[in-house]
Amino acid sequence: MTPTIPAATEAYTRTQYCKWPCECPKSPPRCSIGVSLVTDGCDCCKMCAKQRGENCTEADTCDFHRGLYCDYSGDRPRYEIGVCAPYEGEDEAWQKNCIVHTSPWSPCSKTCGLGISTRISNDNDQCRLLKESRLCNMRPCEVDITKHIKPGKKCLAVYRANEPMNYTISGCVSKNPYRPKYCGICTDNRCCTPYKSKTIEVRFECPDGTEISWKIMWINACFCNLNCKNPNDIFADLAHYHDYSEIAN
Repeated sequence: MTPTIPAATEAYTRTQYCKWPCECPKSPPRCSIGVSLVTDGCDCCKMCAKQRGENCTEADTCDFHRGLYCDYSGDRPRYEIGVCAPYEGEDEAWQKNCIVHTSPWSPCSKTCGLGISTRISNDNDQCRLLKESRLCNMRPCEVDITKHIKPGKKCLAVYRANEPMNYTISGCVSKNPYRPKYCGICTDNRCCTPYKSKTIEVRFECPDGTEISWKIMWINACFCNLNCKNPNDIFADLAHYHDYSEIAN
């Protein structure tokens, strides 16, 4: 007698998010500022961690640096696709253990004279991404730097005036004199841009007796090259020269 086979219940096939062998892109992704670059849940490839409120899976992991985990409670009974949510009490904890992300300073808004440079950073008490500004002066507009190029040379990478000067902004004058360096100029098709600089804080005294403080770009060294059409490209290329000493060709 042939045994009776009970009717099978409808089978559910679980989605396979991880695949082996691993197939990863040659270069890791570039994550937005404040987003962690992590290894995916398959232990295969680098990925930009999912953030609060975004969908997550066994492959797409949440940003554990921000105290997030994948909450699958809304996907019963499959438990395949979750939502990134903070562990209870972790919202405040991750702020205290803030991972600082700071973008590079943007190129100066002017090629000569006083301009503005900006960046984004969360290096503050609230660990919030904020826009920061600093004043910048690539070179003085009123000085003919070509007169300072040495005979037989086509470029002067760095120009520095002989006498110190005071910064002036809208009638406010710096309390102390400074002798800053500027990027020079070339007589051929090359242009000179800073590749070593820092930010200093300068106090100003205004005509009404009040004082203000401004961050100012302080140039340490400049480099002259032919890649001048796009300032953003120039700054990207100059990252390769960070070990060079001051170049004055």
